[in-house]
Amino acid sequence: MLKMLCLKQQLIFVLLVLVGVALGSNDGVHYVEELTGRGFVQTRFDTSIATEKYTPPEEKNPQFWYDLAYEELEKRLKLPQPDGKRAKNLILFLGDGMSLSTVTAARILKGQRAGGTGEEASLSFERFPHTGLSRTYCSNAQVPDSACTATAYLCGVKTNIIEIGVSAAVNFNNCTESQDPANRLTSIAEWAQNAGKSTGIVTTTTLTHASPSGAYAKTANRNWECDTDVESYGVDSKECVDMATQLVTQVPGRNFEVMFGGGMGKFLPKTIKDLHGKPGERSDGVNLLSRWQASHEGGVLVSNRKQLLSLNVSAVSSVIGLFESYLMKFHLEADPSYQPTLSELTEVAIKKLSQNENGFFVFIEGGLIDYGNHYTKAGYALDEALEFEKAIQLARDMTSIEDTLIVVTSDHGHALSIAGYPGRGTPILGLNQHDSDVNGIRYSTLNYAVGPKNYIDANGKRMDMTSEIGADDFVFPGYITKDQGVHSGDDVAIFASGPQSHLFTGVMQQHTIPHLMAYAACIGNGPKLCDAK
Repeated sequence: MLKMLCLKQQLIFVLLVLVGVALGSNDGVHYVEELTGRGFVQTRFDTSIATEKYTPPEEKNPQFWYDLAYEELEKRLKLPQPDGKRAKNLILFLGDGMSLSTVTAARILKGQRAGGTGEEASLSFERFPHTGLSRTYCSNAQVPDSACTATAYLCGVKTNIIEIGVSAAVNFNNCTESQDPANRLTSIAEWAQNAGKSTGIVTTTTLTHASPSGAYAKTANRNWECDTDVESYGVDSKECVDMATQLVTQVPGRNFEVMFGGGMGKFLPKTIKDLHGKPGERSDGVNLLSRWQASHEGGVLVSNRKQLLSLNVSAVSSVIGLFESYLMKFHLEADPSYQPTLSELTEVAIKKLSQNENGFFVFIEGGLIDYGNHYTKAGYALDEALEFEKAIQLARDMTSIEDTLIVVTSDHGHALSIAGYPGRGTPILGLNQHDSDVNGIRYSTLNYAVGPKNYIDANGKRMDMTSEIGADDFVFPGYITKDQGVHSGDDVAIFASGPQSHLFTGVMQQHTIPHLMAYAACIGNGPKLCDAK
């Protein structure tokens, strides 16, 4: 009877996940049931719905995190200060899911693509003068998602998993709690706007995805991207405003001068097709893009590479670019004549935002590194990381190290390993030619702890992958079989260049990052460089 009950629970859970995907509630990679512990934990351990992830009570108060960040800042300020310059411009580059192992593997791939052994190569941001480590756990999560982490590195407060722009006092999917002013947070984008700076967001995912949304959204569920999504979770979309609407109509979203990414469908009603030929996703009949253009005189909408590159940034007040109906395509799969690269998005964004004599803040995300790792397609993940590093080099070349602080980091890791004693120059995307398993079978240098394919035959013997491995879209082995790879809880790297970049050293809490950037630029309500002089 117990086995039958467990089987029924598993079938019900699978159906719920499929329904969620069909409704657009999940993105096919970040399942709410898994991230909250409501699905897999219940099924695996047969617990009740009361089983929730624990949040320490003191961490529900945003002031706890502000105080902790200010303490970390104060410790750094007690050290010798080699740089007294103020940052006019702030650029935060976020490699989503870019674990340290992903950085290392991408470095090797870069060198091998250039004809070297690979290990001796370096990525553009690895040459930045200052580096540190970021602790990525969230208020109720040992291993985080991109929502609670975005709240940390953009709002300066750690919160619960799946939530954005609200404190840990808010429970998942609780509309009422997310509306309480005491629980709603402000982001570094808003701090910059209040100081008279121009602001923007750039991503290869969607404008309403978890990472960029940390700059503007306040929500108890990262999947409330449009009204249809909100309703699918049993919440009144009139009471709890979806993230696309927040971006277009609320502060600070409506004040962004640059917004580049995918996800056009979240802004358009189901009754019309978007500029990429797909129907919109909204049920309320609202065309948010028309609403945005009506409220932004001189604002321009672009939807492909040609339109982007022909844009005269001096002649427009603001620009929104939506280059796909959903996520933008992997660089390896994209039509280069249609979809702009991350470097091209970065270049146009900086050109536009640089027109403000008071400076700017821009968030730029290489968001598909994460998806490559979730699919355990390391070739895709590493290629996205290399596109990311090209954009960073371009940004450093376009700006002055004297007045522009560039910070490069990741939100969380991925369970990707580089192992087995392969010799120098071993193709990083190939088999380890210098070791084999107990059965004499060569294995790949790159492996995931969790993934959809483990390459084990019916007798429990590892399969020979020689004839399969090598293609960019090869699915690398996972030890634990699951439909996708998962995040990891290890620390991620921080790389910094420009004014006050020396503060970004040592091991720090992830939520300290925006406070250090705000200090360098003299913005926000916390400690400021200007006050110290």
